[in-house]
Amino acid sequence: MDAATAIGTLLSPGTNKEPYAAYAALRAQGPVVPGQGACFVTGYAAVDRILRDPDILAYDAAMLDTQWPDWRANRALLLFVDSMLKQNPPNHTRMRRLAAGVFTARRVNALREVIVAQVDEALDELAANAVDGEVDVITHLAYPLPIGVITALLGVPATDRGMFRRLAEALTAVLEVRYSREQGRAAHKAAYELEAYFEQLLALRRREPADDLVTVLAAAHDADGDRLTGAELMGNLALLLVAGFETTTNLLGNGVMLLLEHPEYARRLAADPALAPAYVEEILRIDSPVQATNRFVGRDKEIEGVPVPGGTELILLLGAANRDPERFTDPDRFDPDRPGNAPLSFGAGAHYCLGAPLARLEAQVALPALLRRFPRLALARRPERRDRSNLRGWATLPVRLDSVD
Repeated sequence: MDAATAIGTLLSPGTNKEPYAAYAALRAQGPVVPGQGACFVTGYAAVDRILRDPDILAYDAAMLDTQWPDWRANRALLLFVDSMLKQNPPNHTRMRRLAAGVFTARRVNALREVIVAQVDEALDELAANAVDGEVDVITHLAYPLPIGVITALLGVPATDRGMFRRLAEALTAVLEVRYSREQGRAAHKAAYELEAYFEQLLALRRREPADDLVTVLAAAHDADGDRLTGAELMGNLALLLVAGFETTTNLLGNGVMLLLEHPEYARRLAADPALAPAYVEEILRIDSPVQATNRFVGRDKEIEGVPVPGGTELILLLGAANRDPERFTDPDRFDPDRPGNAPLSFGAGAHYCLGAPLARLEAQVALPALLRRFPRLALARRPERRDRSNLRGWATLPVRLDSVD
């Protein structure tokens, strides 16, 4: 595969593809490869430096204005551009500080018992929904567990959780590097629906404050609109909800599939749950829930010896960086014993994922618990990948439980 074919493969939306051959083809051309008006970055060291470089910026409204003048016609894009995801300092710093208190290490660790209880409940539901021993892990574990955790943090009533899988599936299309017109229309519609829901929830929390993130962010807006505007309030609520479970859902699904493919490692994890942190890091590395993100160069710059003009889009291929042979020995092999494992799946630098510790904790609890509860867990039939490129996960993962409880 030549570089042009690899880039075309990676940029084609909704192809339900395996990207790793394309990554290898680009990597053969160097860590930074220009093409189709952007630069594709595959090297681990290059991606890591770019994510930490203050001269390289998030894809914000100003950049969108120069490349896509009518982008504001899509409500989903507006929603996310008003969030910390698409902001640069000082706005990004201000917004992130307001939300960071909910994701401190102390608060996340305090959630362990809650997560253990929710995992036990989810595993009960998994068994209860099995038909002739077969059940879908995505529908009955990988989605409901992280949705339950993030909605509890936000303050979303448990009775409302069911709507978010559908809305997130539509909304996240605009977080892809490229997406289709049809996907854009579906995301636009979903954004209006989610905003209407949050307007109602914000009104409730203003009347009945609680110890949750919706109450905290609403108070920040109401006390001083300069701390958080109305658009920023809505954008960050949408981001925290979607990012709070989408990545974790993919992490859980990808992890279950890898363990089914490597039964000897699955048996080790079931026997010794203390191994879970190392397993989760290797799952994140070899099959990252987020495969790519983008940035742009604020001024003319040389990156890894390649001259890059100011305003150029950088497509950072996290999934490729995590398999860079310059950083990882035998990078295509699943090896939970890998020393010095530090995947870039949650990014790096100022935009490092706020919810990364929470996602890791949920996977560290859920994966060994699943294997202990169902020691004969096996794939029932061929699973289906999600129709996404950046957000890599399974749409379905049918398994046979064959529990010996």
